[in-house]
Amino acid sequence: MLDVLDTQALRDWARRSADALGAARGDIDALNVFPIPDGDTGTNMHLTLLAAADALDELPPDADREAAWRAFAHGALLGARGNSGVIVSQALRGLAEVLRGADDLRKGLTRAAELARAAVSRPVEGTVLSVLTTAASAVRDLPGDLSVIAARAAEEARKALGKTTGQLEVLARNGVVDAGAAGLVIILETLVDVVTGVHSRHEVPTPARPVVREVDDSQGYEVMYLLDAPSVDTLRAELDALGDSLVIVGGDGLWNVHVHVADAGAAVEAGLAAGRPHRIRVTYLGGRGHVSGGRGVVAVAAGEGLGALFRQAGAVVVTREPGSSPPLAAVLAAIREAGSEVAVLPNDGGTRAVAAAAAEIAREEGMAVSVLPTLASVQGLAALAVHDAARRFDDDVLAMAEAAAHTRHGHVWVANREAFTSAGVCRPGDVLGVVDGDVSLIGADLVTVAGEVARRLMSASSELVTLVTGGETGEGLAVAVQEELAAARPDVEVVTYAGGQGGYPLLIGVE
Repeated sequence: MLDVLDTQALRDWARRSADALGAARGDIDALNVFPIPDGDTGTNMHLTLLAAADALDELPPDADREAAWRAFAHGALLGARGNSGVIVSQALRGLAEVLRGADDLRKGLTRAAELARAAVSRPVEGTVLSVLTTAASAVRDLPGDLSVIAARAAEEARKALGKTTGQLEVLARNGVVDAGAAGLVIILETLVDVVTGVHSRHEVPTPARPVVREVDDSQGYEVMYLLDAPSVDTLRAELDALGDSLVIVGGDGLWNVHVHVADAGAAVEAGLAAGRPHRIRVTYLGGRGHVSGGRGVVAVAAGEGLGALFRQAGAVVVTREPGSSPPLAAVLAAIREAGSEVAVLPNDGGTRAVAAAAAEIAREEGMAVSVLPTLASVQGLAALAVHDAARRFDDDVLAMAEAAAHTRHGHVWVANREAFTSAGVCRPGDVLGVVDGDVSLIGADLVTVAGEVARRLMSASSELVTLVTGGETGEGLAVAVQEELAAARPDVEVVTYAGGQGGYPLLIGVE
């Protein structure tokens, strides 16, 4: 019999909960009709607890209790899946806040219920929230040791689970208890097992009648992502207006966001406005969308001139303004237009997140999509030059990625304000030479700086230099650079394209 939930007890509880949910996963999935009848609540809760248990296993054996509880909560946050998994991860965070520093399961359960309910934009009774609140209320003033409190919480949770059928119309119609609440009961019962040393049987109530799951195309998408952001107040309001089943959990600058929306792109873009979304997952909740056949390439271009170059090479083009990213909806529409197997060339570091989010949505619609790590237009042109629709898709993507990786990139531009750069302080009118994304030199003459950028990009093995002209001075600048290269490296082929891009008189690529 345990008196406290120390590090070892927490490890045991996390692993036993994960194992028990894994064993009951199919039965819990069979109950799942709310909020979306997608039959994956058991799977999601199992994965959430697995992540928490794995986080504890990564700690050193002598980790103290505070470190263990922090790892437990953090692992659940990072690994939370689905509506119920995200809510439960926040409940575990509430427990951790109290139990990492005090032996008071009563207060821990109260805090767990508070945080879980606060995380849900529109709480619904007859769910995991109701059962957790009931368990916490039952032990708030209960005298006794850890085993008494844990046992009463689990017992009252089991009773509350049986009542969920009558609290929510969709549960009553299907004759089931709430799936997420069933998972929570197992988590609490395994806590009793750990505290008492007794292994009990964790039963999942079976449906009273066959469950009918009607898939509705209007249900849209489930969008989930981790978000690095100082605050989510504005994001919460925006996502609440966009959809439903909104749950945002976490804190200290890291959040797990879950929402059901008709427009997945808008939900991701709201995250981009709030901070840095990552591990983006988009699941289509209806049937599969229409996907055109064939192989295609989508290229993002900074302006119509570059767009024309990519179109001539056979790509579906999304144009963006220099210094900005294209709308996610535009990238997604281009992917759908391009075919069922699509390589995406973002051609800019800031555009990669938008392209990745669009690719996730397209994959959920049944498409094969790969986002290549092209950071500059000249890398995109190099990749597109080796594109071959007759190859296997994976082989084609590999060849394109290799071509892009073997292309060094640079450009020149004229500073319009004073700024600190990696090459020193620049002032308005200075010519800046950028090599592989970094300002490497500052000069007074476009031709001199452009020639030096080209030389720095080249090596003994360089074979091809690509010059893409922009603006009024671009054509003459390209001619001057080409003449310099012809004198210094007659072995290297030089090709010039009219890109017409604004802001950058000359883009340079070296393969």
